Amino acid sequence: MDAEEREKELRRRAEKRVEDKLAFFKHLVVYLLVNAFLFGVNMLTAPHFLWFFFPLGGWGIALAAHFVTVFMLGGTMVEAWREREIVRETEKLRKRE
Repeated sequence: MDAEEREKELRRRAEKRVEDKLAFFKHLVVYLLVNAFLFGVNMLTAPHFLWFFFPLGGWGIALAAHFVTVFMLGGTMVEAWREREIVRETEKLRKRE
């Protein structure tokens, strides 16, 4: 791989990481808005039973997992898996031809 190809690959990987971070922040905003709405509905309809905690907690676990994959693992595990899958699928296609 020459220097130009290496730069293109680094650029592609950087763009992917930025897209992943942006997707997380969009996910966070939707989580906050929807759960604020659910809190409001809960308070207006059944303030004696705080059911809004159920979706808040369940979705919160998914949001935490999304955070870990984007910011703590830096996408390295996902990217390594993706590369392995590309190689595997390429091998399958070669065998078919």
